[in-house]
Order: sequence, then C-alpha cells, then structure tokens
Amino acid sequence: MHIIETKDLTKYYGKHRGIENVTFQVQEGEIFGFIGPNGAGKSTTIRTLLSLIHKTSGEATIFGLDCERDSREILKQVGYLPSEVFYYDKMKAIDLLTYSASFYSGDCTNRIRELAWRLELDLNKRVEDMSLGNKKKVGIIQGLLHSPKLIILDEPTSGLDPLMQRTFFDLIREENQRGATVLFSSHILGEVQRMCHRVAIIKDGTIAAIQDMEALRDNACKKVTVLTRDGSFRPEGLPGAADISRSGKECSFLYRGDCGKLLTALAGCDPVNIDISEPSLEEIFLHYYS
Repeated sequence: MHIIETKDLTKYYGKHRGIENVTFQVQEGEIFGFIGPNGAGKSTTIRTLLSLIHKTSGEATIFGLDCERDSREILKQVGYLPSEVFYYDKMKAIDLLTYSASFYSGDCTNRIRELAWRLELDLNKRVEDMSLGNKKKVGIIQGLLHSPKLIILDEPTSGLDPLMQRTFFDLIREENQRGATVLFSSHILGEVQRMCHRVAIIKDGTIAAIQDMEALRDNACKKVTVLTRDGSFRPEGLPGAADISRSGKECSFLYRGDCGKLLTALAGCDPVNIDISEPSLEEIFLHYYS
C-alpha cells in the first residue's frame, strides 16, 4: 500500500518554479529519504502534501485520500516536524504540548512526559527562554505525541547536538518498528544513509533519481584530498577518479571504486596529508546529474 503518492506534482509561485512534475510513492512501513541541497524543493513538496500551500497542478494523496480535499482527515494521523519551529513565547512547553494534544483523541499525557524524559527537556520552561535545540525538542514531541501513522520530518536534526541526534534517530526507528511510515527530508547524505530504506533525490525542483539505499551505497563516492611533498600526484590514471582539481601541491577529486586500489595509489605518492570524506550533496549532484 502506498501511504504517500504523487504524480506530476507541480507548484509555481507566480512565474517562479517551486517544484515541477514530482512523482514518487512511499510504501507503508518504510523510512523514505527525501534529499537535496537547500532550495531544491524539499520543503515545498512537503508543504504541498500537507496542504499548507496549494499545488499548481498534478496529484497528491496520503492514505489514499486527496491531500487538499481530505486534509483535515489526513492530518489526524500525521506527525509533522518543520525545518523551523515557531511558538508562543510566553507559554511553557507543557502548556503548549497539552494544547497540541487536545486536537487528537486519547490522553497523550504519559507520552509527552516519556518523550520529554528521553529528550532531556524541561517541560516547565517557557519557550522564549529555550535554546534553538530545546525548541526543536518541543517540535519533536509535538510531532510524535499522538503516535501518528505517518511521520513527516523536514531537516529534523538542525539545532540538535550529536548525542541528542542519536536519541532522536532511536525514537524514529522505534516509531517505525511500531508501524509508522516516515518521510525524512534532509540535505545531509549521512543521515539518510543511516536511516532510510529508499531515497528520492531532488534537484532544481525535479526528481533526479529514486534508489534503494543498497544501490545508493554501491554508487557512493568519496571526496579525496591529498597533499604531497612535490605536488606530483596525478589521479587521472586511476579508474574511478573524476572532477579533479589542484591547488599548489594539493590535489582533490571524487572517487568511486575499489578502496584498496585507491589506498595503493595514495601510498605510492609520498603523501604529507590525506583526507577522505563524504562529498557534499551538491558535489554529488554536479558529478552525477549535471
């Protein structure tokens, strides 16, 4: 069953394109990644799905219901964490979350307190006195307090420190194991690789590719920067090396292939320093989707 389904979903802001012909499906019970650089159209897609803005054309359904016509029914079963959260500053977290819980059936009190304990959030603190990270924690609790069937996360880890990010990922995995479907939007490739079953890559408002995570890992490349004593290292003859650039005695390139062959080539060039890291999404897009 498709929990989310779009077909040629398009949104224009006047003459300016937001998204165009976006088509994808999210299956029941999966964690589906939605990745792309900032400004690619991730948030526009999500806001259109939630009927926070209205589409220009195309189709979008959640739970088989039309996202615009049936939005009130859909939102009863959706938990949403926007990329930026804004609240009534004078309210305490507990009052705000209790108010949010009043829109759903059932008593969410114990769930609120459990989530606050896991996230180390003081519920009696006023929002205006909170750091960005603690405000994000309030948003996480608000999105999960009613145990939704679908969780939509838009850049969810911004503002969270690394330890709290780990707790957050644990919570999302637990919700997924409980049966919740998750749409996870991010510009951080490592987060998506760690969490998701499949991924859609969006660039310039259109879907560039949809892959399962195994295929994405198989096609993953590394960014390699090597500084040598004489600047003589030349990766042009190394299969899998691309997008080569030089600055003085330093050479940088993207590499996809056998890591053993890469290390052998690097070991023979008398390196002073070597950095092998994950390239930015923008670098990946320029390499694969230009």
